[in-house]
Amino acid sequence: MYPYTNCTSLAPLRDYLARLEAEVLCNHSHVDPEDMTLTEDELRDKYLGPRRSSFFVPVCTTYLLIFVVGAVGNTLTCLVILRHKFMRTPTNYYLFSLAVSDLLVLLLGMPLELYDMWSNYPFLLGAGGCYFKTLLFEAVCFASILNVTALSVERYIAVVHPLKAKYVVTRNHAKRVIGAIWVLSVLCSIPNTSLHGIRPLYVPGRGVVPDSAICMVVKPLVLYNLIIQITTILFFFLPMGTLSILYLLIGLQLRKEKMLQSLEAKAGRDSDYHHVRAQQKKVRRRQVTKMLFVLVVVFGICWAPFHTDRLVWSFVSNWTGNMHEMFQYVHIISGVFFYLSSATNPILYNLMSTRFREMFKEVMCHQHLQRLGSRKYSPSVTRVTTRSTVCEHVPSGNGLPLANLEEYETDREGERSNEHAAVFD
Repeated sequence: MYPYTNCTSLAPLRDYLARLEAEVLCNHSHVDPEDMTLTEDELRDKYLGPRRSSFFVPVCTTYLLIFVVGAVGNTLTCLVILRHKFMRTPTNYYLFSLAVSDLLVLLLGMPLELYDMWSNYPFLLGAGGCYFKTLLFEAVCFASILNVTALSVERYIAVVHPLKAKYVVTRNHAKRVIGAIWVLSVLCSIPNTSLHGIRPLYVPGRGVVPDSAICMVVKPLVLYNLIIQITTILFFFLPMGTLSILYLLIGLQLRKEKMLQSLEAKAGRDSDYHHVRAQQKKVRRRQVTKMLFVLVVVFGICWAPFHTDRLVWSFVSNWTGNMHEMFQYVHIISGVFFYLSSATNPILYNLMSTRFREMFKEVMCHQHLQRLGSRKYSPSVTRVTTRSTVCEHVPSGNGLPLANLEEYETDREGERSNEHAAVFD
């Protein structure tokens, strides 16, 4: 996530990098007499900072809580979309891609960061592990914001240009866009990844210090700072500005539709069956848009500290003691919000989408039924058991709540012709 994960090591490492660059430019190495009397542990502590972060225990506790919520929630999201064909809409494909991105961060990125906080050096995974770690964080960062942007563009077309959406916003188109998003994210991650590598601590007059290898920026910091600034503009400020404009236009369109609906109601033209069905679809569409708008707002709030952290690191060159102390807390807060963004989406689906909430219950109850079947319960006992627990309101065989079965049957034809509509209500 950052060039150096252990926040208590940032200032020593920055000074060490600055000294290395100065030595390369001046073509000589300055020998500090004090270094000749220090032990290897003291040298590592002086130039690389403490081996273990002083924030490890509270951060680890917070991360583990986020991990449990995020891993379970995003796994349920993927299972719901994979197991139910009617949930495979263009909108939900983007949500599936976003869930995969969140799972990669939680299952692969978080353990690597926690290990770095536990033992900042030596880095044991070699150059390949260093490249993988950097590429992973960069790629999922880019893929997440691009998925949210593509999802919002799809919502804009569905709301503002509904006729065009029938031909433009399709499942195949969503698949192609998602594939392009991941390819582009990986390609854009290569420049920053290429700047990283394994570097042991070299002290003039003492040579290479054992057990000091660390995954860090090995190329000039000016290149790293430039890449961070460019990617922050391209993959945060520009997308968030675009999202703001899109949802402003969507809000104006929905407001216009609501005013027209009120005028029609006053004119007494709201009793026709087809008119009622059309109004119900508009209500569901507004609910979907509202949920996605909240998702975008939460996404921006969670990612703003992360990009603030990176920009501060790239712009500040002379660190004072007070600046370093304040930046430690910024670094910790940005990390918590970074991972929190991977756990909030399933919570939003559950709170704001009736059908996702019912599908989550169905998936959990399906696992419960499988465990009961493995214990060789009879079908009658199973029905009694599940009806008395969380499965009381399990969807029927087609995956919909029993109370909404008739509504689903009447909507099936409309959903075939209007594929872009997300399965929320």
